[in-house]
Amino acid sequence: MAAAIDTAVSEQTAAEYVRSVLARATSLSLSTERQDYDLIGLHSVDARGRITLQSQAGCPLVAEVAAAPDGRLPARAEFTDIAPLALRDRVRAQVTVAGRLVPGRPQGGDALRFEAEHITLRTLTGEHDVGLADLTRAAPDPLAVEEAALLTHLADAHEDMVAALVALVGPRLPHGVLRALPLAVDRYGIALRCEYREGHCDVRLLFPDPARDAVEAGDRIRLLLTAHPCAHHRPRPTSRH
Repeated sequence: MAAAIDTAVSEQTAAEYVRSVLARATSLSLSTERQDYDLIGLHSVDARGRITLQSQAGCPLVAEVAAAPDGRLPARAEFTDIAPLALRDRVRAQVTVAGRLVPGRPQGGDALRFEAEHITLRTLTGEHDVGLADLTRAAPDPLAVEEAALLTHLADAHEDMVAALVALVGPRLPHGVLRALPLAVDRYGIALRCEYREGHCDVRLLFPDPARDAVEAGDRIRLLLTAHPCAHHRPRPTSRH
């Protein structure tokens, strides 16, 4: 994966990024000693970042937990954060949660609680261990759930705005861009992926002020385009691969 969003000032913390990935994820891959599972639409995350799996009675996973000697089955869950637009190298991050599955309170089936013991975040800039206490205190980015719709709308209905955002970067962006698409957005700014004949380059523009929702994010993007670029943004082009 090419380098892109880093963790400098005015970025989500690693714990917030994990919470954002968990908030928007609709599926996960789960591994036990016996079997691998692809679970779609069967997990939920509470306000403290704790994961619960809903499964039908008779599911092999439920049987595995029931057969565990102490009722606590070692397992690993992986969440993949994928860019909503069809661009190159869509994987933006991966979250791995290692821990144990234990029986939970039935809610229309068999619920399993995931007792996390170790959490790893892999982003385009490297790998980060996230403490359980930090995860509990963190909250998802306010744009996490709305991000896909916001980026899709920007790309489909405002191609001119995307081009104007790329133009803000000016001479710091390598020449030869074939296509540019929104890569990510959070309360602090927006990232663009600029594709070349070989490889791509990502750049991030910071908002003048953090956005609290999608409406404010749209306002911040318009401010970037109307304000003097040198005073209101910090482009961060990254290495091209």
